[in-house]
Amino acid sequence: MGSKLVSLARNLRQRKGRSRRGLTLAEGVRLVEEAIVAGVAIRGVLVDEFLASTPHGGGLLRQLAAHAIPVEQISSQTLAGLAATESPQGVVAVIEQPRSDLSAIAPVAWHPALVLDAVQDPGNVGTLLRTAFALGCPGAVLLKGTADPANPKALRAAAGASFRLPLATASDEQLAGWLKRNDIVLWVSDAAGTPIRRLEAPPRLAVVVGNEGAGVRPVLAALSQERVAVPLARGAESLNVAVAAGIILNEVQSER
Repeated sequence: MGSKLVSLARNLRQRKGRSRRGLTLAEGVRLVEEAIVAGVAIRGVLVDEFLASTPHGGGLLRQLAAHAIPVEQISSQTLAGLAATESPQGVVAVIEQPRSDLSAIAPVAWHPALVLDAVQDPGNVGTLLRTAFALGCPGAVLLKGTADPANPKALRAAAGASFRLPLATASDEQLAGWLKRNDIVLWVSDAAGTPIRRLEAPPRLAVVVGNEGAGVRPVLAALSQERVAVPLARGAESLNVAVAAGIILNEVQSER
């Protein structure tokens, strides 16, 4: 029979459990270190019997001890069964989910906010958040159908950005109200849109990227003032959604 912390970690593998408890799992030495540095509340950490023998693992254990964070050793087999990723590196932490709302995302001139519309792949969601943080976005808004940003795979792909970038889940109506209150122009990423380099970006901007297959929903296209595209070489069909977002965000900033 497992401990209470092991049982909790098993429950947090499901989105329902994460939503109900407001907790999630951070897997891997680097991500747990990022959580510590960012001041994320850590309820407890599960480690396997080999972590202490690795250079990075030993360092992490010292950091956990310095912050008086509870640590429980379990077998590597049990830990592997708790992890969503293939290489949890001998450590899984139970952490509080980063929480923000739309009011926490304040416009920053020439640094667009990023809006995710039904982006379903957790890896893409995490990479988008990592890209947004790296390029100075003031925050990211997640609309319905978007993968859970607290999914362990999304957290791993975000590489700590989820702990620092303001994130807000919102309905279409809430997004529309936020745009109006803050005088923010909305652009939609669309392969059939105007090439990004032909457009002059307004200072207050939000950019929507959509579902990997279906693109942005019509209701958001109706809210937008421009459809923007990344020009591709002849014969190329499309870009990964995170790559396209990174190019658009960078181009807007490069104009200044």
